[in-house]
Amino acid sequence: MAFSGRGTSTGYRDDFVAWANFTDDIKNSGWSFLEVTTARGFNDSIQAYAAGAVEAAVTSQLIYRHWMNTLMGYCGPFKIDLGFCQRLKDYITTNLQWTGEQIEDHPESPYWHQVNLALLQLKGLEDSYNDELAFPKGPFSLNPFGFLLFQMGGDLEDLESALNKSSQTRPLGSGSCSALIKLLPNNKELLVSHDTWNTYQSMLRIMKKYNFAFNMSQSENGQLPGGTQAFSSYPGSIFSGDDFYIISSGLVTLETTIGNSNPALWKHVKPTGAVMEWLRNIVANRLASTGKEWAEIFSEFNSGTYNNQWMIVDYNRFTPGKTDINDQLLTVLEQIPGLVIYHDKTQELLNKGYWASYNIPYYEEIFNASGCNELVEEFGSWFSLDKNPRAQIFRRNQTLITDLDSMVRLMRYNNYNEDPLSQCDGCDPPGNGENAISARSDLNPANGTYPFGALRQRPHGGTDMKLTSYGMFRDFGMVAVNGPTWDQVPPFQWSTSPYRDLIHMGHPDIWTFTPIKVSWSP
Repeated sequence: MAFSGRGTSTGYRDDFVAWANFTDDIKNSGWSFLEVTTARGFNDSIQAYAAGAVEAAVTSQLIYRHWMNTLMGYCGPFKIDLGFCQRLKDYITTNLQWTGEQIEDHPESPYWHQVNLALLQLKGLEDSYNDELAFPKGPFSLNPFGFLLFQMGGDLEDLESALNKSSQTRPLGSGSCSALIKLLPNNKELLVSHDTWNTYQSMLRIMKKYNFAFNMSQSENGQLPGGTQAFSSYPGSIFSGDDFYIISSGLVTLETTIGNSNPALWKHVKPTGAVMEWLRNIVANRLASTGKEWAEIFSEFNSGTYNNQWMIVDYNRFTPGKTDINDQLLTVLEQIPGLVIYHDKTQELLNKGYWASYNIPYYEEIFNASGCNELVEEFGSWFSLDKNPRAQIFRRNQTLITDLDSMVRLMRYNNYNEDPLSQCDGCDPPGNGENAISARSDLNPANGTYPFGALRQRPHGGTDMKLTSYGMFRDFGMVAVNGPTWDQVPPFQWSTSPYRDLIHMGHPDIWTFTPIKVSWSP
């Protein structure tokens, strides 16, 4: 099997199965860059395994550091919650076994073919990292607590609750991402942007582009609509996780987490009959040509984990300056355990001029079923759809967007000391670094008074910003910046922060990066 690479590995070859081009520019721009290409002349399964193998070959140092920073000790040899870790291992093992049975029982299915290819890619990544390359000749297994954990970061947040982990890692109200879709006046341009909210230890980042020559299925040779994708990602992860994707189908897909606060719904989280969210995400991105198709594919086999609001923007339905758009430009899907709802929201986007997403469910049925109405009753409007601080800031400031630069300014906005919308009832001091488009929870005083956990001081905030447009998406281009915002607040610096003792291998000390234009080789 011929693997090739460029950058930190070997040069291009005409007979390659998979080829990787990797550049580590973290010290200069805050990002590293990876492009993986597979060759159509080979079996899909071999392509997928090779894609994982070459990625690990050129990114192994970052994978090691990212594991140490974010997952070392998670259900490892010194695990604290033995009961939860055993329940998690049993859940993952049973789910992988059921998934393998579906792959074997549905050899002609495009859905299960893509699930199999994603798992083979992960197998190649792990085997290559461990220097144990051997293409599996039959059914294969993955280590439940190996690099599968990189893929399941979002799923794990909900599995911890569903499987009764004794100590929850996610504080009440903790946000995960801000997103904005903005139509400029007279439909001059359509901008799509996303801020990841995450722990600061997660900030070793790779911007990725996958060019996969897979077929639709074992028997169908049609080219995948989403065979080429560019997305923000992490070492050891074969999907985005943020999530933010620019796809060859013409779709841009992104999400913010809505979670689930209703314990009664965890009964729907079962290891059989379910495909983990990260896999359904990959399959929908590869197979769908429209927003409706994406929602239909993603809705199958709902795991009830990593519960998000997904926005699917179809640039095929947009032409700058054209105002006779009726539908299919924007589809919005929300998932909780036991329930998925999606609708075309093009008219709302056209009428308002924007769609904002900030970790609060939009659909009333999802809002009530997931327990958000009870949170409003107990804690007030912070948990409401219309009066949440980010809802109000987006509503007020989106009118200021006229171009890419002003969109970036809003997505990096955090003026919590002076903006009255960033004030918090029951907080002392009243201004709160969480209450902004790009959070800076590290700036909240450790000795302050806060009504719930998300508003406390913690090593968490907006860790990046990505933005694409009609003018950029065809070339998989975007504007991106890594690290906590420092536009209106002090930069984050590990050595002077309260979190200097947290493991952050490979990180720059001070995070003062500026937005860059991401472009790819032709």
